[in-house]
Amino acid sequence: MTWSEMRPLLEQASWETLIMVGWSTLIAVVAGLPLGVLLVLSGRGGLLQNVVVNKVVGQVVNVGRSMPFIILMVALMSFTRWVTGTTIGSEAAIVPLAIGGIPFFARLVETAVREVDGGLVEAVQSMGGSTWTIVRKVLVPEALPSLIASTTTTVIALIGYSAMAGTVGGGGLGDLAVRYGYQRFDTGLMWITVAFLAVVISLIQFAGDLAARTLHRRGRGGAAPALRLLKAKEPAAADIGKVA
Repeated sequence: MTWSEMRPLLEQASWETLIMVGWSTLIAVVAGLPLGVLLVLSGRGGLLQNVVVNKVVGQVVNVGRSMPFIILMVALMSFTRWVTGTTIGSEAAIVPLAIGGIPFFARLVETAVREVDGGLVEAVQSMGGSTWTIVRKVLVPEALPSLIASTTTTVIALIGYSAMAGTVGGGGLGDLAVRYGYQRFDTGLMWITVAFLAVVISLIQFAGDLAARTLHRRGRGGAAPALRLLKAKEPAAADIGKVA
C-alpha cells in the first residue's frame, strides 16, 4: 500500500480515536473528580467521615479498575446498545471507555488530594471555612498539578483502551492496525500506526508534564502559601503568649 493510499485511512482512524478518547476523557474527569474527592472526604479522618459510604464507593471503584477492558466492553454491550443504538463504531466505544476511565481517574484523584497539606485544611477550618470552601479553595487548587498529571495518565490509558476497542469493531487506529496491518498482512501500515501512536503519546505526556510543572511554579505565589504563612505564625504567637 502506498502512502497516498495510507494517508486517508490514517486521517480517518486518527479522527475516530480523537473522538473516542476526547469524549471518554471528558466524562471520566467530570465524573471521576467528585468521586475521588468523595473518597477522601468520607475516609478515616476526612471532613465527611462515613465508613459505609467510603467502603461502598471504594469497592465500586476497585471493581471497575480491576476488570480487564475487553471484558468490560463485552459486559456493557447491552447498555451500550441502549445508549447509542449500536455496539460497533467509535460512538459505541465511548461508553465502555468512559465507564472504564471513571474509576481509573477517581483513584488518581484520591491519591492527588490526599497529598495536600492537612495544615492548610485546618487553617481554613479555623477561619470558619465550610467543607465546600475547603474543597474549592484548598484541596482542588493545591492538588491541581497532580490532577493535570493524573489527567495525562488517564488520556494515555484511554488511548491504549481505544486500540483494544478497535479489535472488536470500535474503529480508530487500533482497528486500522488490525484490519490492514494484521489481517491483510500490511506490516508497513501496522508499524506506521504503531509509530504514530508512540509519537502522539509522547507529545501528550510532554504537554501534560509541562502544564503540571507550570502550575506548580505558579502555585507558589497563590493563596495557599499565605495560608502556610498563617499556619507558621500561629505557633509563634502561642509561644509569645506563654512567655508573657
